[in-house]
Amino acid sequence: MSKYEFIDSQKSEPANLNSVVKMCLWLTVSTSGFYHWATRPQSATAARRETLIARVQYFFEESEGTYGYRRIHADLAAEKTECSPELVRQIMRHQGLVACQPRPFRITTAADAEAAASMPDLVKRDFTADRPGVKFVGDITYIHTWQGFIYLATVIDCYSKKVVGWSIADHMRTELVADALKNAAATSQIEPDAIWHSDRGSVYTSTDFRALVTSLGMRSSMGRTGVCWDNSMAESFFSMLKNERVYRTVYATKSQARSDVIRYIEGFYNSRRRHSALGYRRPNEVHYGYQQSALAA
Repeated sequence: MSKYEFIDSQKSEPANLNSVVKMCLWLTVSTSGFYHWATRPQSATAARRETLIARVQYFFEESEGTYGYRRIHADLAAEKTECSPELVRQIMRHQGLVACQPRPFRITTAADAEAAASMPDLVKRDFTADRPGVKFVGDITYIHTWQGFIYLATVIDCYSKKVVGWSIADHMRTELVADALKNAAATSQIEPDAIWHSDRGSVYTSTDFRALVTSLGMRSSMGRTGVCWDNSMAESFFSMLKNERVYRTVYATKSQARSDVIRYIEGFYNSRRRHSALGYRRPNEVHYGYQQSALAA
């Protein structure tokens, strides 16, 4: 409660005036001094801070409680509100605004060591690219519902970090990852000899999937089994998805989970979520920004 709200409450309830006298006695200040402080005009600094608090709360709620102080500071900077990241951090702490926290990583890959033995690692933990369409990563995760599990396969462009392809099904057969890659090929450009990188799961080493990768003019690449850093970009996306949405939601049906995951990918992550690896820009902003620059040139 601000001092103005407090003094208004005192005026509306005369019986509470005695409490002001008592508090002044406890704090060893004069009642006249208290009323002089309470009726002074609000300073420009205090007014600016109240406005800033309101904006920080707005961006925190807009992110559905997922943004920490760095991303909120990026939102404030984008709307030309000047403040330091440290001030945003202090405001969030004082207002009790705590972003959701990630859970520990667990190994879930069912590897096919024999089929993947000759598959090279062309990425070597370098998840950067100088343009869209030249390097992609993918992975699978599962999502629990009251009706059972659904499985999500994704394809992420390393340049923009955009999820350019995805597929959701109630099985984890080769069709799941094949549909995700086909979706990526239908909606974004894949350059000749582009790299396709994944873990050594059996669906990625299957004959049908490797044939699809070859037919798209891509080169297969695989990290080591159980080493999450070899495919950390794909793992990082799933960590964000589960931390920011799945773990905070109870899905009664598979249909509800599917709709919510799609809403997160297309309605939040690609279009609105600021990515630290992109200088706190949004994936769609970077992805389509490059295409517009290329067309203009």
